[in-house]
Amino acid sequence: MERGAGWTIAHQNSLGKIVNMKKLILLLIFLIMAGMATMAETIGMAGKFTLSSDTIKDGAMLASEQVFNGFGCTGGNISPDLAWSNPPDNTKSYALIVHDPDAPVENGWYHWVVINIPVAKTSLAKGEKIAAPALECRTSFGKSGYGGACPPKGHGKHRYIFTIYALDTAQIAPKQEPTEIEKLIAPHILDKASIMAYYDRT
Repeated sequence: MERGAGWTIAHQNSLGKIVNMKKLILLLIFLIMAGMATMAETIGMAGKFTLSSDTIKDGAMLASEQVFNGFGCTGGNISPDLAWSNPPDNTKSYALIVHDPDAPVENGWYHWVVINIPVAKTSLAKGEKIAAPALECRTSFGKSGYGGACPPKGHGKHRYIFTIYALDTAQIAPKQEPTEIEKLIAPHILDKASIMAYYDRT
């Protein structure tokens, strides 16, 4: 009886060790797979052309600083800071367009158009004055430079899409209309990145 009891205990201990070993192996497999997924995500993000800002956030409302000062709006009319990273290979310059597709006019409203941004430049400070060779083109306000959000009162929430374009050419010829600029840069776009913010003038 004692021999049988001893064998049973030893057998149970052996089974317990096997079960624990299987659990450990499963845990190691899980950790390896999780680590590989995280690494793949990190590599993917590292190679993605992105646009970021400390002033404006994707999906959030614009602050009064970025609202126009005029047409009944009383904002600061200050351009936000923008930074872009991981441009595609062969990028020669950048173009920046800020567009409100919800404006009740044909083609929407263009708030900022900048072309010929040098490839070495990867950010704009808040309110930064654009310097050559970069060039600000005429917007829907009828003049160059940043023009803040100012949708018609009671028209609802508008989208304001800040898009940076990586181009395969160092220079784009300036044109009078923002839509003409869009047509010129279209065949040269290697990639683009955007932040979409909102503003509602109730």
